[in-house]
Amino acid sequence: MVASSNLREGAHVITYEDFERATLFFDAKDYAGAARLLAPVVAEEPGNRAAVELLARAYFHSAQLGRAEETFRRLVELDPCNGWAHEALARTLERRSRPDEARTYRNLARAMGVGSAEKVDVSLTAADLA
Repeated sequence: MVASSNLREGAHVITYEDFERATLFFDAKDYAGAARLLAPVVAEEPGNRAAVELLARAYFHSAQLGRAEETFRRLVELDPCNGWAHEALARTLERRSRPDEARTYRNLARAMGVGSAEKVDVSLTAADLA
């Protein structure tokens, strides 16, 4: 869990409020903004599954697919029994034109009881591309 106190003396203070602010950006569909806020949270707490998941989703929705793939892979490593994470990684790999690799993760997700994800609407603005 992201704490509301210093995580490391002399380092940037990462707080629960930072995570909450990033969640607000994500909910407002400012996915690139959410990713910018979440990256330092995940850097400070790489084992925080909630922060890693939200960062991966923000990367996916802002079409930063290389970063999304890397971050979903981290989520799968942190929580290998999370079928949703396997499905999300499969969707990311499909969007990167790697359906054969995606099939492996989709099959794992199905074995864990997670069905195929619905198509995801990824909205981009000029600000997201900057």
